[in-house]
Amino acid sequence: MSDELVVRKGERIPRRPLPDYEEAASFVEAIKRDGIMGTLFRDSNQYGPLSMLFVLLISATITGAMIKIFSIIV
Repeated sequence: MSDELVVRKGERIPRRPLPDYEEAASFVEAIKRDGIMGTLFRDSNQYGPLSMLFVLLISATITGAMIKIFSIIV
C-alpha cells in the first residue's frame, strides 16, 4: 500500500487523501479554471456531478441518433 493511504482503527478499507477542491462561482467559471477533465473526473469543484450528467446526456443523444440512422439504413 502507499504511504498516503490511512487505515483507521476498526476499518478495513484504507482512505485516500481528499482531492484538491475549490468552490467555483458558476459552471462556466469551473470549466475555465479547472478544465473539462478536472471538473469531470478529478472533482476539483462542486460542478463534477452536473458535468457528468451533461456528458451522459450528450453520449445518450449521440447513441440514440446512431441507432436511429442505422435502423433507417438497414
